[in-house]
Amino acid sequence: MTPTWRKPVGMLGILLLIVVWCVAIASLSGVVGGWHWAFQLLFYLFTGLIWIAPLKPMLRWMEVGSWR
Repeated sequence: MTPTWRKPVGMLGILLLIVVWCVAIASLSGVVGGWHWAFQLLFYLFTGLIWIAPLKPMLRWMEVGSWR
């Protein structure tokens, strides 16, 4: 089996997603920092897990070349 171009492109896409997501969430730290600690905890737990959602279609595309 020969490697396809989808795997390196997918890996770069995943890294780009992580960087963009981190910058976006970190840019909100000034606003979120003024919240009660419990709301901060919920916000960071939610945003720390939600970025995983686009990974399943991306990984599927990397493997088989289809988004579905």
